Amino acid sequence: MEVVRKLASIQTVNTIEPIPNADAIERVRVLGWWVVAKKGEHRPGDKIVYCEIDSLLPERAEFEFLRPSSFKPEVRDGDTLVRAAGFRIRTVKLRGQVSQGICFPLAILPPGAPTDEGADVTELLGVAKWEPPLPVGMGGKVKGGFPGFLSKTDETRVQVLEPVLERNRGKTFFVTEKLDGTSFTAFLRADEFGICSRNLHMDEADETNVLARVAKKLELEAKLRAIRDRHGFSPAVQGEIIGPGIQKNKYGLDAPDLRVFNLLDLDAGRLVDYAPALAILADVGLQTVPQLGPMVLDHTIDELVQFSIGSSVLNPRTPREGIVLRPPVEERDPDVGGRLSFKVINPQFLLKFDE
Repeated sequence: MEVVRKLASIQTVNTIEPIPNADAIERVRVLGWWVVAKKGEHRPGDKIVYCEIDSLLPERAEFEFLRPSSFKPEVRDGDTLVRAAGFRIRTVKLRGQVSQGICFPLAILPPGAPTDEGADVTELLGVAKWEPPLPVGMGGKVKGGFPGFLSKTDETRVQVLEPVLERNRGKTFFVTEKLDGTSFTAFLRADEFGICSRNLHMDEADETNVLARVAKKLELEAKLRAIRDRHGFSPAVQGEIIGPGIQKNKYGLDAPDLRVFNLLDLDAGRLVDYAPALAILADVGLQTVPQLGPMVLDHTIDELVQFSIGSSVLNPRTPREGIVLRPPVEERDPDVGGRLSFKVINPQFLLKFDE
């Protein structure tokens, strides 16, 4: 199940705190986020429209004040509009305070819009998700859309999951490093081998695409067949391709490589549990994302954000993008909207690289 992200939603101001040495601004708590706002603009208990980071706000008069800092021009591929122009909301730091997202009064909503807490107003406001430019080598022949028998790999950010933390307090989770690459899936189903980008089913024989080159280099079809033959299920692996030409090669690799974070049993329609997945992947010689060990979940959102700060295992000279937490045995969660798994992004990484 793909979780639809609420880029713009109705939320309530939880608390407001001063920012040291700042007379005109203060920090506002919305969900698990801290947002810098003009002093006196909001009060605890106020309902507001909250737009998450990675929102692309349309060109409207209410958002014009963002033009000097946040405007992104439209992107076209010939006559096709790839991305409309707008104002990108990103992580910033003001007077020493990290700010993630932006708050607006309910007055920006059109007449008749919902104002219940949690209501999704993304489409009503014309807000889109910011998508960075595709890495070089991501062209190539497309076979179709992303297959319906697979789930996409986006994780939910911890800042919107406070009830999940409370409900799972005291449970053990396994922590992995989140890598900044390009999403990749390879599958073997009904004897068909295929590869996918984040949104498309790509031609595995077209080596103008880096995904196909990596699949060939790693002999992924043979490895997936070995998993099927040894373990009795139709497998898929999902991970990040990292290396030259991909997200500025932050890890300093000499060639593109794959690090796996999911192993799926397509026959059962579920992910393979943590320990068996590691053993099966090791058995066929596939590397995983860096494993950071177990954690007993007894943390606030702010504590988890602090824990996410650190250097990458793959390159100690670069900050890691963040961490991902998942339980030993796969389970579903109503607030996550799917599997119990979530990410915590390192704010230092966002401030350095999130252009």
